[in-house]
Amino acid sequence: MIFYDCSTAPNPRRARMFIAEKGLEIESREISIAERQQLSADFLVINPHGTIPVLTTDDGATLTENLAIARYLELLHPDPPLMGSSAREEAEVLMWNAIVEAQGGHPIAEALRNSHPAFENRAIPGPDNHAQVPELAERGFRRVARFFDLLDARLSDSPYLAGDFFSLADISAFVFVDFARVIKMRIPAEHSATQRWFDTISQRPSAAL
Repeated sequence: MIFYDCSTAPNPRRARMFIAEKGLEIESREISIAERQQLSADFLVINPHGTIPVLTTDDGATLTENLAIARYLELLHPDPPLMGSSAREEAEVLMWNAIVEAQGGHPIAEALRNSHPAFENRAIPGPDNHAQVPELAERGFRRVARFFDLLDARLSDSPYLAGDFFSLADISAFVFVDFARVIKMRIPAEHSATQRWFDTISQRPSAAL
């Protein structure tokens, strides 16, 4: 297998943490988004969508989405379980992972890509150019604030997002919360449950990757 990574981007970091939590050693190749290597002719042969992460498998499949990569590795290496140990647990993990992506990851990207000069005419990932829309950035900032409220409400009732166990949903949320620093947003001081959860995950070796 080969893992196509970018050390500065949040979505590859999610896959990188998942791989580390599984205790796997997979050959990796760095693709620099800053240098637009994901849009190079060579990389577009691997992933025509021009996005990262990508996992190419030993049997020739190309997996281009975090959820697909996680599910594939979970089935091959079920221990430790990161997507639940029962039908209900897996459903909870998938539900919270989807909530985190929709309510956290997408708004952070929306705010960043529609406001930062580095993403001028690159407001949407992929091979096509799209102009920035300032109104979308403003909406993104408001939605990120709401995401922090959502997290704290959940984590006030549960040690982890999907229940009493660490999972893929926590990896996704942790990476997005950490990456929110690029739009100058942090865990609000009054959100003690989220801060406790964030500090706990920060101690895991995978969080340093």
